[in-house]
Parts: sequence; C-alpha cells; structure tokens
Amino acid sequence: MWMNPLIEFCINNLASGAQEAREILEKDPDLDVIEYGCLSNCGLCSQSLYAIVEGDRVIADTPKELVDKIYEHLEETL
Repeated sequence: MWMNPLIEFCINNLASGAQEAREILEKDPDLDVIEYGCLSNCGLCSQSLYAIVEGDRVIADTPKELVDKIYEHLEETL
C-alpha cells in the first residue's frame, strides 16, 4: 500500500504564520499533514516558517514560499 508523504508542523510555528501554508497543503489529498505540540526546533521555529517533510526540514520566510519549497522538496526526493 502506498503511503502519502508526511508533512509535520509545530503548533507554535503555525501561530507564527505557517498556518496559511498548512491550510493549503491540507487540501492536497496526496499529502498527510499533521500538527504537533512541539517538534523541538525552537531556535528555527522562532526565526522562520518551517515544516518537516518526510523527515527533512524545509524552511521559508513566507507561507507561500513554504508551500512552494515543500512541493519542490517532494519532487526532488520522491
């Protein structure tokens, strides 16, 4: 059985602006989007938007850039 790529968000980073990216990604039926209380990347989390994509950190300055970088990362790795 094929599993969808996993995109993980920290709840604190969502509050910092990543929520918009999460909402866009959740509309994609080919992705599994999960939110956690903390992903233990606090230094990164306080400075930029990020998500964990299949175990790799993807970092961006804006929600749109984060979505674009996540899809680019998936194309490169899958």
